[in-house]
Amino acid sequence: MHPGINDTSPTRPPSRTPLTRRVPRSIRGTLAAASLAVMVAQIANALPGALNGVFQETFGTVGSQLTWITAAFMIPVVVFELTFGVLGDKYGHRSLVIGGAGVVMIGSLVCAVSPTVEWMWVGSAINGLGAGAVFPASLALVASVAETSRERIRGIAMWAGFLSAGSAASPLLGGILADFGWWRGAYVVVAVSGLAVLAVALWKSQDSERQQGRRPDLWGQITFALGLILVLFGLVQGPEEGWSSTRVMGALIVGVTFLIAFVVIEIRVPSPLLDLRLFRIREFTISSAVAVIGMFAFLGACFATSMWLGPVQHQNPLYTGLLFLLLQGPAFAMIPLISRLQNRFAARGLLTAGFLTMAAGGLLASNNDVTNRSVSGFILPSLLVGIGFALTLSPMTSSAVNSVPRNLTGTASAATNLLRDLGFALGPVLVGAVALSTAGNALGSALTGSTLPSGELESARATAQAGGPIAVNSLPTGAPGSAARPLALEALGQGFAQAFVVVSVAALVAALLSWFGLRGVGALAGHDADRPDETATTGDEPEDLIRA
Repeated sequence: MHPGINDTSPTRPPSRTPLTRRVPRSIRGTLAAASLAVMVAQIANALPGALNGVFQETFGTVGSQLTWITAAFMIPVVVFELTFGVLGDKYGHRSLVIGGAGVVMIGSLVCAVSPTVEWMWVGSAINGLGAGAVFPASLALVASVAETSRERIRGIAMWAGFLSAGSAASPLLGGILADFGWWRGAYVVVAVSGLAVLAVALWKSQDSERQQGRRPDLWGQITFALGLILVLFGLVQGPEEGWSSTRVMGALIVGVTFLIAFVVIEIRVPSPLLDLRLFRIREFTISSAVAVIGMFAFLGACFATSMWLGPVQHQNPLYTGLLFLLLQGPAFAMIPLISRLQNRFAARGLLTAGFLTMAAGGLLASNNDVTNRSVSGFILPSLLVGIGFALTLSPMTSSAVNSVPRNLTGTASAATNLLRDLGFALGPVLVGAVALSTAGNALGSALTGSTLPSGELESARATAQAGGPIAVNSLPTGAPGSAARPLALEALGQGFAQAFVVVSVAALVAALLSWFGLRGVGALAGHDADRPDETATTGDEPEDLIRA
């Protein structure tokens, strides 16, 4: 039984339109605008995947500076995604798609002309702000034009496929242009692509219904933003400054305090940023937990692969781009198959199978030898992770969005995107923390027991103190301390192998949570396709939301 099925409030007339009916042009245009928007935003998000090695060479990055390029994008996405969900409910999601696409264009141009890594952080943060509007708004548009759950599932599968298409095309685009010596051109392409999104959204799409009474939650936004930023800052800087340092410990403690305050505020305010009543719905709660853990595993695997081939092995960026086709491409190529599978199998089975496949890929990747420069060892692991991601993204999203009343799909879409993107944000942050901490300890031990000349040893230690194992590994031949590069390479191999193990364990946890947590929840994803849309209610009281 769906939440709200027993409501006595008026509902729309039952929709029993055959699935073969002609789709109106406005609906096709809306789906096209939403899909193109999320693809362009994801291209901007995924570009560092192939370019981390180039960034290291171009800007001379050390320590956690590469991690911050990716984190600078994801932080505003996660921080402002819920507020954008509220604004979309109130003013229309189409406007947010248009505005977000414009902001992504600006951020991409900043990245294209960045003279320093700090400017890359600024450009990435602007991109993240635009994507934070596009991700929930585009998903809400897809959900709003569907008249049945089956149509919604198909639309979400299309949306998820274009999201993955952006992820797959982005590193390949960056790798090809970097191979020609013009990596900045990849960001120019993103900016130009944004114009296509604006054109389709302005002239071909229709807007979603607007909700009255939604108000911005200022204090919720402030506490959530400060809490998340401080926690992520502590996690990124921990390996570099030391986990016991005053700045890292202070950031983590204060950040957690702000997040606790956020939860208290959300319980008390009449118009919360995150409607915690959603988590009284079992299917939504389990899907949310799976989203955070599973997407951490996926993007953690992507980040570890990018770092292994880039700043660690200094491989051609094109190789990374090709491998990312295996990591991201299956979710796009498998759109028709995933849609059919969702209509034949419950989300529980698809999610479990997908995360188990992802776990196997991470475990295989952890056995690679860092001194072997052949990329063949990453082909099967990347393909397994990519197939696992394809099997999980759309069912996970559909399960969460379809579990709430239709009048809360905007809120649920924003919350679902937030939790998925929180997992994405934690991926590079925690993987980087695990890998660099492990590598730093391994390098320190190796230098202590090494037989290097005293001059080389002291130079290597000084470089490691300033920039970590990556800095030592990137020293040019003949530079003071460069004799320690093999030690740094081995240490980095140990660190990122450990990171792949962590990724594999997280995927396994997501699989177990899916299998046991979703037991008895729903039948087939599209089982109510021909029934009245019983979630289209006007009641939004707590008892309406959690009934059944």
